[in-house]
Amino acid sequence: MVRFLHQSHPSHRIPLLHLPGSLPLPLLLRAPRLRLLHDSHVASGISSLLRRPDSGAVSDTLCAWLYDTFHTCEPDLHLVVLRFLPALAGVYLTRAALNKPLAGFESVLLAIYAHETASRGGQAVTVSIPDLAHSSIYHETKHTAKKRVHRAPPGSYLPSLEPFGTVRSTRRARIVGVALELYYSKISEIPVGSKIEFCEFCEIWSGRESEIEGERQKGRINLPWEVLQPVLRIVGHCLMGPGKSEELFKAAFPACKCLHARALKDINPKAILATGSLLKLAEMAGGDNSSDVVDYTEISMSNVITM
Repeated sequence: MVRFLHQSHPSHRIPLLHLPGSLPLPLLLRAPRLRLLHDSHVASGISSLLRRPDSGAVSDTLCAWLYDTFHTCEPDLHLVVLRFLPALAGVYLTRAALNKPLAGFESVLLAIYAHETASRGGQAVTVSIPDLAHSSIYHETKHTAKKRVHRAPPGSYLPSLEPFGTVRSTRRARIVGVALELYYSKISEIPVGSKIEFCEFCEIWSGRESEIEGERQKGRINLPWEVLQPVLRIVGHCLMGPGKSEELFKAAFPACKCLHARALKDINPKAILATGSLLKLAEMAGGDNSSDVVDYTEISMSNVITM
């Protein structure tokens, strides 16, 4: 299905495609990469290869190509690798629970993780949290503080990163979560088909049975906050992002419902609040107004007292 050019530089090892001759020169130079990113037939073929029962092994040539491609300095090729992250991470997390050797998948995830570690300098991404002990810049006061009060430390939006050379079970959630955060940061440039595929895997991860390449799998995985947080950000974009797609919304809304049901089943208060809030926002934005999700925190208004 896909043939690769075996040249010295990894950025040239891209699938051979029939290019339109009417493209402007700058787009013509980028056409193979653009076709890799937006061609639905090529995307479907690569996604099918990633879903094969023997995919992700140390000898997987597609994983080797994705690994080499991400190590280039070209943002377009980074985007091509991220376009297939839902299929790669989806299959990887589903099979990792079965203790299968998946060195091919892990090499790609480690390449993405190392890229983010280097770009952040290993530091956490922080946000400033308002401190009521100090006046805001818009507040006028005649009294000066007699003693210096230490400000509360900034809140961590993304935790600090440590360099990892291997994937262990204790590191898996952090590594995959960082890869999904990078996917989210580029999500406005990611094709809709990739986002729909991601929403389908969200349903699988939450415990819904699915059919993957003729193999019946339940696919339910652990969803620690390190993974669930970027997952909800991506699903939130699919539900309420700019340039709303009806097809994408129809894929994201059931995914959000499944994640909320999973949070309720796990009795995870943090996840229940996050998924429930996202579900209500989606309904307000034009989703299923007749949702059958029960909000147990809602206080019913009635004049009848039930004993």
